[in-house]
Amino acid sequence: MLSNLEKYKKDLKSLVARGELLLMAMENECFPEQFAKDLGGKAEEYIKSLPKFSNDYQAWYSEAKVVIKQLLPDRLSDFERHYEKPKPRKDITFDNYRIEDYLQGLNVTRGWQKVVGPDGAIPQFQQQLAILKSVSSRFESSLFDIRQLVQADLFDSELEAARELIKHGFLRGAGAIAGVVLEKHLSQVAENHNIKTRKKDPTISDFNDLLKNGGVLDVPSWRQIQRLGDIRNLCDHNKDREPTEEEAQELVDGVEKFTKTLF
Repeated sequence: MLSNLEKYKKDLKSLVARGELLLMAMENECFPEQFAKDLGGKAEEYIKSLPKFSNDYQAWYSEAKVVIKQLLPDRLSDFERHYEKPKPRKDITFDNYRIEDYLQGLNVTRGWQKVVGPDGAIPQFQQQLAILKSVSSRFESSLFDIRQLVQADLFDSELEAARELIKHGFLRGAGAIAGVVLEKHLSQVAENHNIKTRKKDPTISDFNDLLKNGGVLDVPSWRQIQRLGDIRNLCDHNKDREPTEEEAQELVDGVEKFTKTLF
């Protein structure tokens, strides 16, 4: 899991660096003379190395959105708002000019007077970049939360695979996958609460009892997990009968619930 965290950090650093270059490209496109003047003698060489904002922004935006959705979900709507045109919008002003307008090269004039142009999107992109940069502080201050999010992402993928198996009638396989997810999650919850087991290979039932005795689970939740463990065992071991589709679905749904609500 730590290797996944390091990958997230590396990818975020690269994404921020690309964003910095896009901001430079945007400033150069809006104020070429001032931008070149500020750079001095190396201006021509540096400007040639910059990306074209309209070509590279959408890929950057899509990648940044995924990162923010996963690691800073409470800021996702703010991030999107700086890109998307507000609806409804009667008049276009500096306050409601967005990056989407910039990509369309929108200029607004009133008579001979400029109301707003592409430079109106610079503050919007600066805010997007600032939101993305703030993700890095989560790595430093909440590694526990990040680890949980990375693990939850993996669990979501595995449970989606289990649902596909159910659709195609592979009920035992679906139950086996969901059971592994539940076992891993309960193990993580026990670790979070510093609850240890002496068993070398603890089962769902073992973790369930430990968490109940440790005050993490109430009796109804303990019973529900016990039921999920029974279905998992039916899928894995019981040869007397096949699990039903309803049982397999109950297992996957129940596991998903606990991975989202039990920490």
